[in-house]
Amino acid sequence: MSLIQFLKSKTFFKHLGLAIITLCVILFITMQWLKSTTNHGEFVEVPDLKGKTLETVQIELEDNDLAMEIQDSANYNPKYPKFSVIEQYPTAGTQVKENRKIYLTLNPSGYRKVAVPNIVRRTFRQAKPTLETLGFEVGKITYVDDIGKEEVIAIKYKGETIKAGELLPLTSKIDVVLGNGKRGSN
Repeated sequence: MSLIQFLKSKTFFKHLGLAIITLCVILFITMQWLKSTTNHGEFVEVPDLKGKTLETVQIELEDNDLAMEIQDSANYNPKYPKFSVIEQYPTAGTQVKENRKIYLTLNPSGYRKVAVPNIVRRTFRQAKPTLETLGFEVGKITYVDDIGKEEVIAIKYKGETIKAGELLPLTSKIDVVLGNGKRGSN
C-alpha cells in the first residue's frame, strides 16, 4: 500500500482520532493537576509592613503564609523606629501567591558615621559649606583672640575638641571656634 492510499484509509483516520482523544485527555489531566498544585486563582494580599518592628512583621507574614527576606539597611530615617521596615517589595495591597518572599529594607540603628574634614585654619566661609556638604550641622560659634579673623581655630563636638578624621554620626552638630582678628596677649 502506498503512502497516499494509507493517508486516505479508515485505519489512518481511526489512529489519528485515537491520538487526538488521548492528547486531549492528557492535556485535561495535566491542567487539573496544575490547577490543584499551583493554587490557581488563589492569592494572598500583602500587608502594610512599613514602620513595624521585625518581630511584628515576622508574625504577620507567617499568618499570611508569606516569607520575608531582609535587604540591606538603608540610610537612617529618624521618622521610623530603629530596625523597623521602611520599604517593602511587593508593596502593601498587592495580590501574591502563598509562600512568596517579601523583600524588606530596615531602618538602621542610627546615622552612619562620617569622617570630620580638616577645616582648621580655613575661613569660616570655606568651612561651613564643607561641613554641611558632608551632612554635619554647624552648631555654636565662639570667638577667641587670634590674628586670623573668621578663621577656624578649633572644632568641637559635645564640648570636646576633635581632630580631622574622627568619625561622627551624620547630622552631628559641630561647634566652631573662630579667630576674632585680634592678637592674643602673651
